[in-house]
Amino acid sequence: MPSAERASTPAHHVLRAIWLFVAKEPVLAILALALILLQIFHPRAWMSLPSLVDWQTVSTLTGLLILTKAVERSGFLMWSAHRVVHHIHTERALACLLIGLAAALSTLLTNDVALFVVVPLALSLHKLTPLPLRRLVIFVALAVNAGSILTPLGNPQNLFLWQTSGVSFGRFVWALAPLCALLMAMLYVMTAVSFRGVPLDLSKDVEPHPVDRPLVSVAALLFVAFVVLADAHRPGIGLAGVALGFLIWRPSIVLKIDWLLLMIFVLMFIVLRSVAALPFVHQSVSAWHLATPLRTYVAGAVLSQGISNVPAAIMLAEFSKDWRALAFGVSVGGFGFAIGSLANLIAMRLSNERGMWTQFHLFSVPFWLVGGALGAWVLLHF
Repeated sequence: MPSAERASTPAHHVLRAIWLFVAKEPVLAILALALILLQIFHPRAWMSLPSLVDWQTVSTLTGLLILTKAVERSGFLMWSAHRVVHHIHTERALACLLIGLAAALSTLLTNDVALFVVVPLALSLHKLTPLPLRRLVIFVALAVNAGSILTPLGNPQNLFLWQTSGVSFGRFVWALAPLCALLMAMLYVMTAVSFRGVPLDLSKDVEPHPVDRPLVSVAALLFVAFVVLADAHRPGIGLAGVALGFLIWRPSIVLKIDWLLLMIFVLMFIVLRSVAALPFVHQSVSAWHLATPLRTYVAGAVLSQGISNVPAAIMLAEFSKDWRALAFGVSVGGFGFAIGSLANLIAMRLSNERGMWTQFHLFSVPFWLVGGALGAWVLLHF
């Protein structure tokens, strides 16, 4: 019996390792399984799979991940955030401040990076004074989804639609600004109702937060140059310069970016474009008749609830070239069910609070329903 147990130990460890990986990275695991099944039942030549990837979008995302990692590791964002919070005095004011900070950061540093700054800030403030932490994290998640709508750099689906549409940075911002303003206004109204005006005491927040000034200065300059190159649809040149520069100067920054996110993005292109090419899927989605902005908008908002808004954008882009309606739809689709946006899952994961799932949906689903209806009106009238 002991020998049998010893013999089964390696297999047990392998299965446990696989299970832990799946539990930690469910999206990546599902995409990998989907690719395997597609290659079994509807095989493509393996050498043809890279052609399904939009490498211009992946290059832009990689460059942004390197630059935002540099800004994050410089300590500048946390230093700034802690200085700012000392100018507020009530729970409601703190909530409004964190929501505004999260939304603003997400417009340029992506929604994920905004969460990695603002959620830890909320956790550290909670240690100094009692806060409704779960509600605060939920509203921060809603804020990064709303704020990131404004620019092509705010989230992966915007980045993809910007690169594939060929429109300029300014035109993209102008087209999405009405929806962003509407959703942020809704969020602030809901914040005013959901948080109290009770006084806070943050006088104990005296811990120093050092800033690596050379790093944040270089990152800021490179960020501007990279966005200019990406706007000119030359992200590969920008990525080569940014990656090479940091590999020589601060190699740990390049090594510490979210490589799994890049792998997920590559697999999304391969899997979803392969699925979209399947005859029955093509016929089913074609039957939705995405010939009008409203139909495209509704398809993006609803499909995101089942497969998340980044995959929804990639899949529906095969059937509709109305990038604005699609951007509106998948942006609204980030609300509703938690799976609608990966940012929602990241926020709940960072908070490490029990009961988040139920409370999140008490706020997010009504927000999706109201925001979806108003978003359709904005799409058709602005």
